[in-house]
Amino acid sequence: MAIVASDLRSVRATVSGPVSWQAAMKSAIRDPAELCRELELPADLASEIADASFRVFAPRGYVAKMIPGDPRDPLLLQVLPRVEELEDTEGFVKDPVGDLDAALASGLIHKYHGRVLLVATGACAIHCRYCFRRHYPYETIPRTLEAWRPAIQQIAADSTVEEVILSGGDPLTLVDRLLEQLVGELERIPHLKRLRVHTRLPVVIPERVTDELLAWLTGSRLAPIMVVHANHPREVAGDVAAALTKLIRAGVPVLNQSVLLRGVNDDVESLAELSRELVNLRVMPYYLHQLDRVAGTQHFEVPVERGIELIEQLRARLPGYAVPRYVQEIAGEANKRVLA
Repeated sequence: MAIVASDLRSVRATVSGPVSWQAAMKSAIRDPAELCRELELPADLASEIADASFRVFAPRGYVAKMIPGDPRDPLLLQVLPRVEELEDTEGFVKDPVGDLDAALASGLIHKYHGRVLLVATGACAIHCRYCFRRHYPYETIPRTLEAWRPAIQQIAADSTVEEVILSGGDPLTLVDRLLEQLVGELERIPHLKRLRVHTRLPVVIPERVTDELLAWLTGSRLAPIMVVHANHPREVAGDVAAALTKLIRAGVPVLNQSVLLRGVNDDVESLAELSRELVNLRVMPYYLHQLDRVAGTQHFEVPVERGIELIEQLRARLPGYAVPRYVQEIAGEANKRVLA
């Protein structure tokens, strides 16, 4: 997956003072050895072979929230290339959710009634090792507004579609001017009512929540909904909490989705604390996803029975609105399967 040009490797920013979100992208750690040095860990903890097929990309602000010297830190495990990724495990495939089979046009995916998804970019602000699109052919998606026209025409031709989901990669790695232009084209389609943005940037690079972002997001005639992605309570502290609050105060509904991950959040204490932190910020826990069985991620999988048990424990500790739905996406099904 191409994130940024290789000549940006020499650009470095610090996390000691304010930085722009673009500078935070440019200064992200791209070398597993550097990641280990930064965290006072042995270099052989990371697999260079796993990194070669799916490169490390970890913003320094996110890395700063990891505990030095702890090889089992739940944030580190999400970005550290490990030898387990090289295992060939039956049932783990390159496209576990059937994205390619559901493509109507380049970058346009239509799985569920009333909504479509645009893979707006292949760029991300972090490379999550469990990513269900880590093998997606991003080189095939449109890169200009003109190249998006076939997908936009497909949406315009289907009056049953009310909602467009911007996904990726991460759509917020695109600059606001381009996003505003794309959304402007979508606004011209009369049957569209809602715009959903799926993004991890407010969590891993909270500087991305700018006045410019809020201006086009809240200025659109399409009702905005932002779905962010945090898996662990430590991810939503400090500057992230401030960014999420900024979105909420601007009138943007914010939901959170998590993935159930072995060693990261497969305990009731972590999940309960995450939900409490979210609802205190007025962010609604939305989904807890069963891991999509993408090749190279089998070491993250938690048994469904354990997931159901965790949801039952959450219901005993939290108000109903603070308990996410435990779901699994099955390729070809008309909706996500609710497990608990």
